[in-house]
Amino acid sequence: MEQPLVSISNLAQELLITPRTIRYYEEMGLLTPLHHEKMSQRLYGPRERARLTLILRGKRLGFSLAEIKEMIDLYDIDRTEGLQLERTVAYGEKRLQELEEKIQELILLKGELTDYHQQFTELLKKRNQERPKKEDAPRQQ
Repeated sequence: MEQPLVSISNLAQELLITPRTIRYYEEMGLLTPLHHEKMSQRLYGPRERARLTLILRGKRLGFSLAEIKEMIDLYDIDRTEGLQLERTVAYGEKRLQELEEKIQELILLKGELTDYHQQFTELLKKRNQERPKKEDAPRQQ
């Protein structure tokens, strides 16, 4: 059974995004809604729903809109999905390398922050031990 056409607001609600986000993807050439002539309304069918799902997945994985558009559009060029798969694998490998580099940067940053935290905690402990307590301090008259 084919999925029915849905409005922009229904599609946005279904995918937990805003209608503005969907319109933006249209402006970028990622989506092409059907226009209902009598109601001047955008309608979305299974193809656009699938494309939007792929766009959202691609964004979540850190791909640019240009990369996402290229990967999705390749399906229309080569229905065997060969080119699409090749390009997706290449972009995926590139993204994995970027993530690995970012993880290494974060590990170094965490180590540096841990060192500073330890130094500052020890310094604070020393200062608190050296400071006379109120009851030990001489009273002023």
